[in-house]
Amino acid sequence: MGHAPPVISIVGHSGAGKTTLVEKLIRELCARGVKVATIKHAHHKVELDTPGKDSFRYKEAGAVMSVLLTKDALQLVADAKSEREPQQIAQRFLGEVDLVLAEGFSHAPGAKIEVLRRECDKPARCSLEDGLIAMVTDMDEVYPQLPHFGLEEVGGIVDFILQQKA
Repeated sequence: MGHAPPVISIVGHSGAGKTTLVEKLIRELCARGVKVATIKHAHHKVELDTPGKDSFRYKEAGAVMSVLLTKDALQLVADAKSEREPQQIAQRFLGEVDLVLAEGFSHAPGAKIEVLRRECDKPARCSLEDGLIAMVTDMDEVYPQLPHFGLEEVGGIVDFILQQKA
């Protein structure tokens, strides 16, 4: 197994702004020369592979993973029946990156930053016991003992994330 890069999960309720934040964090991390990968948890069934296509047929035939290579990209389809947590996935596939941002995975072990907006009118999804290390929120009263960042404080959030992996 390769070395596993550190994983930070960005968690929060649907509509809280997780994907937008992850996108901004990726841009800022890349601008700082950090090689970042993402893992997103989809709750609905996503057709990763279309029946009838070659890579689907290879997987159906029993290949543990199948790689589709285009001119400038690569898509990997692999069995993930037992490895369901971001740390396990990072360990297995993402050894060449410096940092992994996972989106979702509220219940998986590991460090989490929660996005929580007052207008969503919901309590925090995660607790300190779940590995919560910071809040990106406009609600000062939620976990006041943790570092708080505004939704636009991308540079500050990245500084914080990079300190975690040092």
